[in-house]
Amino acid sequence: MGPVASGAVARNLSPMKRALIILALAAAAPLLAQASETWLGLAPCELCLWQRWPYWAAAGFAALALALPRFAGVLLSLAGLAAIASGLLGGFHLGVEQGFWPSPLAGCKAATAGGAMSIEDMLKSLAPTPNKPCDAPAFLIPGLPISMAAMNMVYGLGLGALSLGLARQGARA
Repeated sequence: MGPVASGAVARNLSPMKRALIILALAAAAPLLAQASETWLGLAPCELCLWQRWPYWAAAGFAALALALPRFAGVLLSLAGLAAIASGLLGGFHLGVEQGFWPSPLAGCKAATAGGAMSIEDMLKSLAPTPNKPCDAPAFLIPGLPISMAAMNMVYGLGLGALSLGLARQGARA
């Protein structure tokens, strides 16, 4: 479907349908991440957990757009910005995984033997959760060299663009 046809489809969607689409897609990301932990045993790091919050904010804005269709354009724009924030966090996380920069979060550091610490001191210094350093990529699909952080970056930026596009199309309709 070309840009003209997809634009026509978007104009034919009611504000409620636009909001439902964004609500479903925004909630799907953190739910899929949780499912990958529960059923696939993927361990999240602290940056992984941070990337989920903007999706919940986006879902909340989309839910508000359902309740307040008069303000759907503004609320879907805010949902788009929240999704973009998660995509940007995913990009930052991808940079940490690739070694371009270190994570500023203390929970992202791998446990080290450190100086002349005793075994008891080292055990006390270990964080209970998350149990994975942020520079160790998690792969959802074995053999596909795209980490969860990279997938989140693409998904968040794409969802943000979709949400902003739907908000703009709704304003024109």
